[in-house]
Amino acid sequence: MLVVREPVGARFQQRFCFAGLLLCALLLAPANCAAARHPRLQFLVTFPAAAHSESITGRAFVVLTRSQKSEPRLQVGYWGDAAPLFGVDVSHLKPGATALIDAKTPGYPVESLAAIPAGDYCVQGLFNVYTEFHRSDGHVIWAHMDQWEGQQFNTSPGNLYSKPVKLHLDPAKGYQVRLSLDKVIPPVQVPPDTLWVKHVKIRSKLLTQFWGRPMYLGAVVLLPKGYDAHPEVFYPTVYVQDHFNLGAPLPFRTEPPGQDDGQGGQVGYDFYSAWNSDSFPRMIVVSFLHPTPYFDDSYAVNSANNGPYGDALLTELVPYLEQHFRMIQKPYARVLMGGSTGGWESLALQLYHPDFFGGTWTFFPDPIDFRRYQLTNIYEDENAFCEPGHEWTKVERFMMRASNGQPLITVRAFSRLDEVLGSKGRSGQQLDAWEAAYGPTDPEGYPKPLWDKQTGVIDRSVAEYMRDHGYDLRVYTEKNWPTLGPQLAGRIHLYCGDMDNYYLNLAVYLFEDSLKKFQNPTPDATFEYGRPMKGHGWMPMSFEELIRMMADHVTHQTPPGELPARRRYGS
Repeated sequence: MLVVREPVGARFQQRFCFAGLLLCALLLAPANCAAARHPRLQFLVTFPAAAHSESITGRAFVVLTRSQKSEPRLQVGYWGDAAPLFGVDVSHLKPGATALIDAKTPGYPVESLAAIPAGDYCVQGLFNVYTEFHRSDGHVIWAHMDQWEGQQFNTSPGNLYSKPVKLHLDPAKGYQVRLSLDKVIPPVQVPPDTLWVKHVKIRSKLLTQFWGRPMYLGAVVLLPKGYDAHPEVFYPTVYVQDHFNLGAPLPFRTEPPGQDDGQGGQVGYDFYSAWNSDSFPRMIVVSFLHPTPYFDDSYAVNSANNGPYGDALLTELVPYLEQHFRMIQKPYARVLMGGSTGGWESLALQLYHPDFFGGTWTFFPDPIDFRRYQLTNIYEDENAFCEPGHEWTKVERFMMRASNGQPLITVRAFSRLDEVLGSKGRSGQQLDAWEAAYGPTDPEGYPKPLWDKQTGVIDRSVAEYMRDHGYDLRVYTEKNWPTLGPQLAGRIHLYCGDMDNYYLNLAVYLFEDSLKKFQNPTPDATFEYGRPMKGHGWMPMSFEELIRMMADHVTHQTPPGELPARRRYGS
């Protein structure tokens, strides 16, 4: 009988394949069982060509909420008990194609869809559209181009969203929900100019060159009483540093408050009443508008990630303002004020440019000494999430507290919020904003993180970069006091509550201790702390009183031979 022998290699391959299939079956069996125990939880996010005809790169989100107070997309992105949000990066998604958000997608404050309890929810999809930038430093990155909304992803013109839908979700049974982002957020409506308030927007040559696309700077200008009636008069200028806001600088409101306006409306009307009185100092007030692809504000400095915003503001925007409004173009007549982010900026602008500005009133500033980057010492601590020196317990650091001391949000949780809102430093939130303004770029051209957002481990090289490039204002001042001192004496005024909600008072204490050591000249700086339990936003005076203080300061340092103070800024 003829016997056909199978080659040894073939027999081996068959046996190997059989063994492999058996092994796969054994390995997949638990996974299949697990899948059966954990049904799929999926949102399929898509958009029609009618909403956006081309492919989109950006970040897709799904928001769930039980609250009926507003659309779900308007209940996210803030610090606190926000609606659960889940986000994923999407690259070149075409119309009709699907972005998947499932139980693996990171979320905040709930970490996973699997942790959303069964119940009735209002659900909405949202897409933050990114723009491709070919920067002059050679990097090509994707980030959100601000549309004059101040980097608010949930209200930014051109971003897509779906109609809110009411659903019953049960993680035990699983679900697959399709959301069509068929709506487009409309353009921002800039408030009309009035007798008092003027809006400015200019294209920046410096920033356009850096980013490879047209980039803009702006300002909102508040004019004094009698500005049009006295065309021969020039005025001192208060430069207010604040977050992006198209409204009037300071709490300026020409209409009496309505029943639902609360104390804020009354404060604004009271300030207007003083501003419009015959005896009030005549000054011009300006707030800068300088959103970046990373935040609603550039921190008014040159930086590796944001580009030359400091130069652009002082060599493009301010000269434009001084040419189009009757401002005294001398340092003694340019004064600064700001709180929080604007507090850091007002102090930084005075320190960096002591020959350009004549004084700063700085309130509750962002960290001005990085030994207290809120609660973290970025030069010595190894981890931002936990207090050092505890062997067996983890003592969480907090980023926010109530004015009575109650901790509210941990650094760990807030870092997760940044990660959910945007990878690679594109969250538009506070931690990423600092890294974009103060830190170096990573090899891809995005801001290099100061700490790992998952583990909290601090990158010492980033901390040292921030220090060595002058963003730690205490270090900068100590290093440069021999030249800064003669120009700054009597020009620094700092105010902060003793229970600032973001622990910002701690760095102010250290900055004051540092200034006390300086001699020849002495700083002659003023520090005032609100006690007891005064939180973020505390001011020891009204805005009316503050403007009067600034006017007196300008009068005091007006050089001999200048026009009388009465003609310039009132009685």
